[in-house]
Amino acid sequence: MSGTDHAKAADWGGPQPAIVLIAPQMGENIGAAARAMYNFGLEWMRIVNPRDGWPNQKAVTMASGAGRVLDQVSVTQTTDEAIGDLNYIFATTARGRDLTKPVVSPERAMQQARAMIGQGQKVGILFGPERSGLNNDDIARANAIISVPVNPAYGSLNLAQCVLLLAYEWRRQTGEVVPEVLELAGSHPASNIEIQKLTEHMEQRLETTGFFWPEHKAESMILNLRNMISRMPLTDADVRIMHGIIRALSDKHPKTKFPKN
Repeated sequence: MSGTDHAKAADWGGPQPAIVLIAPQMGENIGAAARAMYNFGLEWMRIVNPRDGWPNQKAVTMASGAGRVLDQVSVTQTTDEAIGDLNYIFATTARGRDLTKPVVSPERAMQQARAMIGQGQKVGILFGPERSGLNNDDIARANAIISVPVNPAYGSLNLAQCVLLLAYEWRRQTGEVVPEVLELAGSHPASNIEIQKLTEHMEQRLETTGFFWPEHKAESMILNLRNMISRMPLTDADVRIMHGIIRALSDKHPKTKFPKN
């Protein structure tokens, strides 16, 4: 899926959570995580003790157009250095660690993060190494755990997938994500009078063909036809096309009658 528009603003502005990668093992995964972040407007990445050092050309290559995230990344040697200024920390982990903490879904976590950030707090999300995930010491530093409802028979998410999931949920909390949009492609929703005229036209043409038969069912057939048309999200262009179709079919077969048997 693509759709990059470099002419648009680089981000959506405003404070946001810090994405903290603890001991990531591969530069490619760091770059993929940066790309996942930037897809949804997150820019603040912090890296703790990357295995292959920093800077890392493989990370830059994998990040593709998301190099802005890597340009301002913060690198530290310890988790404490990376999270020292944060007020609230979420830890992502796929399994229980026998630690008493709130466990929240990604959606709920980002709802809470947005609320806290709106109050001026700083929030971070911890992601562990690719092979083992976060250890107990790092999880103990967190205020809450994020649990993803994955398939219990195959619950492994790679680093970039996990970052993408949380970045997407963060983006969803902005209120700018509309669940459904009807693209009208330059046309406009048909007015009630346009729908009414179309229905009358269709009824007239169907009447001449003997469609509304038997007669005792004609009234309910017309009612169902009107109800069907009213459910359609027609545009003014759709209405014009429908009128044309009805005329074309009627002109070609002007005397067609349905058999009455």
